[in-house]
Amino acid sequence: MSRDLLLEIGTEEVPAHFMPGILQQLKVKAADKFDQLHIDVSGIRTLGTPRRITLLIKGMAEKQADISIEHKGPSTKIAFDKAGNPTKAAVGFARGKNIPVDKLTVKDGYVYAVVHEQGKATAKLLSVILPELIENLNFPKTMRWADLDFHFVRPIRWIVALFGDEIINFTIANVKSGNKTRGHRFLSDGEHIIPNASEYEEVLKNLHIIVDQIERRTMIEKQIKELAEENNGIAQITDELLEEVTYLVEYPTALCGRFEDKYLQLPKEAVITPMREHQRYFPVVDAAGKLLPLFITVRNGGTKSLPTVQHGNERVLRARLADAQFFFDEDRKKKLADYLEKLKAVVFQEGLGSVYDKTLRLEQLAQYLGRAVDATPVDLDAAKRAAFLSKADLVTGMVCEFTELQGIMGREYALLDGESGAVATAIDEQYMPRFAGDRLPGTVAGRLVSLSDKIDNITATFSRGLVPTGSQDPFALRRQALGIVNILIEGQINISLAKFIDKAMSLLDINSNKKTGLLNSIVDFIKSRFNTVLTADGIRYDVIDAVSGTIDDIYAAYKKAKVINTKVLEGDLSAAIQAFIRVSNIAKTDNLQMDAALFTCREEKALYDSYITVKKAVAEYKYDYAGVIDELTKLTAPIDMFFDKVMVMDKDEVIKNNRLGLLKNIDNLVKKTADFSRIVL
Repeated sequence: MSRDLLLEIGTEEVPAHFMPGILQQLKVKAADKFDQLHIDVSGIRTLGTPRRITLLIKGMAEKQADISIEHKGPSTKIAFDKAGNPTKAAVGFARGKNIPVDKLTVKDGYVYAVVHEQGKATAKLLSVILPELIENLNFPKTMRWADLDFHFVRPIRWIVALFGDEIINFTIANVKSGNKTRGHRFLSDGEHIIPNASEYEEVLKNLHIIVDQIERRTMIEKQIKELAEENNGIAQITDELLEEVTYLVEYPTALCGRFEDKYLQLPKEAVITPMREHQRYFPVVDAAGKLLPLFITVRNGGTKSLPTVQHGNERVLRARLADAQFFFDEDRKKKLADYLEKLKAVVFQEGLGSVYDKTLRLEQLAQYLGRAVDATPVDLDAAKRAAFLSKADLVTGMVCEFTELQGIMGREYALLDGESGAVATAIDEQYMPRFAGDRLPGTVAGRLVSLSDKIDNITATFSRGLVPTGSQDPFALRRQALGIVNILIEGQINISLAKFIDKAMSLLDINSNKKTGLLNSIVDFIKSRFNTVLTADGIRYDVIDAVSGTIDDIYAAYKKAKVINTKVLEGDLSAAIQAFIRVSNIAKTDNLQMDAALFTCREEKALYDSYITVKKAVAEYKYDYAGVIDELTKLTAPIDMFFDKVMVMDKDEVIKNNRLGLLKNIDNLVKKTADFSRIVL
């Protein structure tokens, strides 16, 4: 027999962005706990609203499964004497397992005690399990209340614990569990009984609670889209905002409001940002993507007095947009370049000058990088100008009020000042990607400025010893390093990472004694993000290991990994890899000297000739790694023949060293592409 289990933790409003993690954590912990205790269940769900964290389990067995556990004891030599009688060791082992000594079994030279444990009633166990689940939940931040020595995400106000219709009794934080829940704060009154765990969702719907977050999210999205269509528009719905709103309400009702047309004269983002980031409203655009003077929001309640709620939301947004208009008008009294002087008073990082100093570094870094990748003079000029203006908007009124608009307002003000589209776009693209899944810079100038900004930030911060730890990354350096990797790959940019970092260190005037250690730390940091990208792309771990040692050019290493991964999966490299490993295993020398005149065997001459031919061909292929790999595999047969017919460790030291020199040269040539000894065949 089975019953449903319900655990509802009623709280004060939990921050919306905490909820997904809490529900996932509760589900995992519950699944692990019941699995460990051998309690069978049909399905586990976690549900949540701002005021409740719920565990709902279908088909939970009323009794633990009976189990038999085999305990290994002493060896038979110790457990029995010469006459075959049990020794004190065997008797003590049996006593410890609560079984008669004659019930011990013998297997593989050891004695075993097979202990049969009868399952206990689930209901009795739940009074211990459920409070443990509650107490073991972790949160980004916790609270204490009253005089209790208890921490939780928010104060607990009620607990429902039902196994079928049976109440599971326990007390946490002076709150006793029961079968009474609370409905919507404004659409229901008092406490309400849940007769049975299986009726939970139905009872809550009658109390104006949509407790299933997936159902609630679907309702919200549907209402928003329908409301936008009714007003001849298209709602701009982002996953992040939709999820946040889902955990802000218990009973969603979407409504549409308006704002004055005059605010449409502001840059689009200056209207959307206060709407979306500050008020949690959804913007509405027409079919062409042009912003309409409309917004959609979601109230926590029904349709009663909806016009009043709409009017209140319109008043709040009107005030935010009036602020935006004021800051925009004030900012436009000067050109963007005129704000550069104020940057001299803004500290970049302690001991590393001002933000103005940083813009001068960015100019030089962008030019260095542009020349290294053969950028056109037009792109170089655009990157230089964009780098110079890149931080000017940070001291404008608009960005000081709405920090999310950094770069965006720089772009808009640059266009209004008559700067070229390439310069304006690059000012915006310097911060891309701003978040996970964000688009990357799409222009050459934008990539140059973005890469320069990120490498300067990482180098400067590392130089101060502020290296990200497992739990701390206050300057978001991991995101920036990941951005560098993705920009280099998507932009197909071949650049020496070490030289780029060295240039950044020189511009920061870092002590030469610190340079080597600092360079290695930054390269390793970026390399770890590169490995993350490869893993996400489905590259095998051993292929990642094989190319990781040769990372200086990120894009080149990425291409190598993709080609090698494909060929390894197809089985094309098995013979070649084995040959390369044989070479690597014996070429343990620093000697690179070899003289063709000293080769005495036909097979070593053949290998030497193949090496010279392949080396020349590999150099011509350059970044075509499919071609490089195909050329390297041509060494397979000559290598195999060499080892079959030639004694490398000849008694003649000169001949031996010459052969070792040949193998070392081949090993170096192969390892310029990858260390194939790391590939698992």
